[in-house]
Amino acid sequence: MTILLTHPDCLTHNPGQGHPERPERLKAVLAALDHPDFVSLDRREAPFATEAQVARVHGADYVRDLLAAVPAQGQIRLDADTAMSPGSGNAALRAAGAVVAAVDAVMAGEANAFCAVRPPGHHAEPGHAMGFCLFNSVAVGAAHAQEIHGLERVAIIDFDVHHGNGTQTMTASRPGWFYGSSHQYPFYPGTGAGREHGPYRNIVNAPLSSGDGSAKFRDAFDRVILPALEAFDPELLLISAGFDAHRSDPLAGIELDEDDFVWATEALAAIARRHAGGRIVSTLEGGYNLTALGASAAAHVRSLMRAG
Repeated sequence: MTILLTHPDCLTHNPGQGHPERPERLKAVLAALDHPDFVSLDRREAPFATEAQVARVHGADYVRDLLAAVPAQGQIRLDADTAMSPGSGNAALRAAGAVVAAVDAVMAGEANAFCAVRPPGHHAEPGHAMGFCLFNSVAVGAAHAQEIHGLERVAIIDFDVHHGNGTQTMTASRPGWFYGSSHQYPFYPGTGAGREHGPYRNIVNAPLSSGDGSAKFRDAFDRVILPALEAFDPELLLISAGFDAHRSDPLAGIELDEDDFVWATEALAAIARRHAGGRIVSTLEGGYNLTALGASAAAHVRSLMRAG
């Protein structure tokens, strides 16, 4: 069984007119999942994460200050790319809460889960927002898995076209985490070189170039990411599922298609079956062409349903 966690609050985060990370992104994903293929999804409302849950990776001061800065009207900018509106605090807490609830569900034996939420999270650093991201939801979930469920080894795989600098920073200080990423490089945010491994050697980057396409993406997974993940022997697999590496996406150029996301999901699910009892929690990151985003997310969720 595959669980779908989402909440209408995630539509209320509005970075402003013309911003690529717009509410229509989530609407496109949910519309694609409103299809007979997905009638068996166990649809649940994402709860709020508590401030204490988020503070496990961000610190209490950052969480308090960010939520206090949410405007009563209009938008405020945290940097050139990242903005908040009156609904942003609730949306960010729902996004993180979805991953926490998904971890609880899969640890209770409920197969796997997909969190259809926004804003995305993998660029959020311990002490600051960036790259459209406020709270690092996948990292909040990983910390919850260790703190509450006692897991020793939690893996995060990220196939968003942008490197998850925030997740890498958080992983670097935690030997019980593994972070593996394929991404366009050099590209925003400028991190993710192949030589970046962290002091515990628990970070594996597979940088790709614009135009590399399906064959080089799959080769990078086969040669670099999957063997390292297998060796890590994860007890839980988290996926930062960004679909902006799609050939139709306006923000990047790796030029993948839906079949590549299916292939990657199936390869990750096979490792999760061997090492983690099939436990997978996936959460939405990027993807900015609405048609491609909806089709890619649907293809990813179909793969999770087959795996579950």
